[in-house]
Amino acid sequence: MALNRLDEAKSALDRGVAIGIGPEVFIPAYYNLAFLRKDEQGMQEQFALAMGKSDYEDAMLSIQSDTEAYHGRLKKGREYSRRAVDSAIRNGTMEVVAVRVVTGALWEAIFGNSAEAKKGAASAIHIAPRGRYIRGVVALALAVAGDNAQAQRLAAELAKEYPQDTLLNAYWLPMIHAQIKLNRHDPTRALEMLGRAQSYEMGIPTPHIAALAVLYLRGYAYLGAGQNKEAAREFQRILERPGIVLNSATGPLAHLGLGRALAAGGETANALAAYEDFFALWKDADPDIPILKQAKAEYEKLQ
Repeated sequence: MALNRLDEAKSALDRGVAIGIGPEVFIPAYYNLAFLRKDEQGMQEQFALAMGKSDYEDAMLSIQSDTEAYHGRLKKGREYSRRAVDSAIRNGTMEVVAVRVVTGALWEAIFGNSAEAKKGAASAIHIAPRGRYIRGVVALALAVAGDNAQAQRLAAELAKEYPQDTLLNAYWLPMIHAQIKLNRHDPTRALEMLGRAQSYEMGIPTPHIAALAVLYLRGYAYLGAGQNKEAAREFQRILERPGIVLNSATGPLAHLGLGRALAAGGETANALAAYEDFFALWKDADPDIPILKQAKAEYEKLQ
């Protein structure tokens, strides 16, 4: 799937089932395959298979929540996320609960709902106060929501506690520091910070939240530095890798980022097309999402 070789991906999954591996193990993978093929019926079939199965239900509810957020249906996404949290609580897996909560917090931050993001971040910390990666994502959500002080405090704690943790020090912490630099209108330093994540930026992180987020942040850092072509290239790199992005909100938002970069570079026609690609994916989106309202205002000015 990561290489967009979808027929081969399906063959591999089918072979697993044929040799006797329980098909429920592959529910998320079959769902993701259906998502990439825009097969709504296939997605819903896999979703239905997971319901009522305690080991799989909360994960599938969370994946469906991500799909709703991917299309800007944030209210539906919140409802599926709440159900995922309830399911994980019934299973007694509290760090899984925290992942569900912090995922929602990061969406809210990226979409411009800062108050909701901070509320979710506080809840995730309360649920898993020692979860290292939970705190990493919380710090990123807080930074995106504009709370530099709290994000910086958490980042410093994590760096001190886990100086040899590769994922923290070469993935989450560079993004946190880069976002803080962007908030302070210092895109050059943000780009330096993101350079530290270059060896891992194409990978699938733990937890699997905001795929290719390093590229997404780098796109905005380049945009802030006036390097419009480089910004467009980073957003395009996201769009060229749907099998890694899957149903992460970075997918549709990369279209918007590309539109902004092209507009800043004076490529109005191409910029309008990129905005329209974003609007097509968000055709059923909740109309009150701040980033959508901003995008519509920008689009009107370009016409």
